[in-house]
Amino acid sequence: MHDRLRCDKRRQIPAVSKILDALGDYDLPRRFVVEIVRRKLSEIRASSAGSKFEATVAHVRCSLDEFRASRLQPIINGTGIVIHTNFGRAPLPSEAMHALNEIGAAYSNLEYDLAKGERGGRGVYLESALALLCEAEAATVVNNCAAALLLIVTHFTKRKSERGISEIVISRGELVQIGGGFRISEILEASGAKLREVGATNKTTLEDYAYAVGPKTAMILKVHRSNFFMSGFVESPSSNEIRTLAKKNRIPFVEDLGSGATIATESLGIAAHEPTPGEVLKAGADLVCFSGDKLFGGPQAGIIAGKKRFVTALKREPLFRALRCDKLCLAALQATVDLHLDQKIGEIPALALLQTSEDALRARAAAIASRLADLPMKIAIGRGKAKTGGGTLPKSNVPSVTIDFLPRGWSLAEFAASLRASNPPVIGYIADNRFKLDLRTIFPQQDDTVISAARAACTK
Repeated sequence: MHDRLRCDKRRQIPAVSKILDALGDYDLPRRFVVEIVRRKLSEIRASSAGSKFEATVAHVRCSLDEFRASRLQPIINGTGIVIHTNFGRAPLPSEAMHALNEIGAAYSNLEYDLAKGERGGRGVYLESALALLCEAEAATVVNNCAAALLLIVTHFTKRKSERGISEIVISRGELVQIGGGFRISEILEASGAKLREVGATNKTTLEDYAYAVGPKTAMILKVHRSNFFMSGFVESPSSNEIRTLAKKNRIPFVEDLGSGATIATESLGIAAHEPTPGEVLKAGADLVCFSGDKLFGGPQAGIIAGKKRFVTALKREPLFRALRCDKLCLAALQATVDLHLDQKIGEIPALALLQTSEDALRARAAAIASRLADLPMKIAIGRGKAKTGGGTLPKSNVPSVTIDFLPRGWSLAEFAASLRASNPPVIGYIADNRFKLDLRTIFPQQDDTVISAARAACTK
């Protein structure tokens, strides 16, 4: 009797074609849609419970909507976080986008010497330009800053491990955690290195470093606290002091800057100073590494600069081949470096957003609020505190201007969800019993889209 009932329920399961007809056109590949339908029907067959046709279609539609929302797509960032890791960090300059279109759509001289008519080096101009910008003897690029650090540590510890010794000296106060839950210590240990932690969380002296340095030391690593700060009873030696110790013991000194500022951050209207590669190298570091998609304002990349002999050695490592950048990354990075060298900082979006005046933001806010005045909600212009984001300048807030929404008849969370469902999605934040959009991270050309999304949300 049970088997017969189960058999009857299976007969009620609709055909794939019937579900597809009910779904209609979907802006996903048909093969993908068919696969999702089959998966859902397989789940129904495997369960003892039946499912009505309408419920089955609704479940499939929900799954497809979730997949569609997870596709990489542009969004409007109203959070006030300029370098937002979840949103792809720094938006690319228009020059970089032009380079991507040119290089990506055709063949290129990626590894071809046009003068000699034979195979050439990869990124020759880019590396020279980066070295000039960083005030270094040489420079090179891998696919992100964690990869840069891994390559550096692998190289120096391998040299020492041939004699059975490979320790990295690092302050306990610099064992930071980066995005995605990864910790600097885990990345370092992935190279097979042994960490020699010195000092305390809040206080590390030069004597702590000196005591730890010995025959097993492969390198001294200093990690800039770019994503947090400490105050109060704190102490740490300068890069120049550490370099003197490293030079005396004939061991390399490397500094991981992370954020990648190549200009004085004070010029962006930010009170805190972020050290530049040139400053750190002048202070005595042998190598420095930093991200390309943070304050540098370019694509994801790990930039390494410093002593030529060390950079040359890194490029000979087999691991370098696995971590190298592709032509699109190199093209976008080359365009961004050129903008830095030409001092066209205003054409680098992440830096331009930080430099926008409050008066300009307030004028845009007034125009937007005026055009939305007829909506069934309270709209006001507020004051915001934007952040650099991306693990940079944690102490610095940038004064900003917000559009504050207080919808009537539905919750702030519902209004936020409705804006996230728009095309493109509009993302803000809830604070002080208001839904807020910070205009510092919304480009002026997106204002009309924001207005349309807010109007559409009120009609749902």
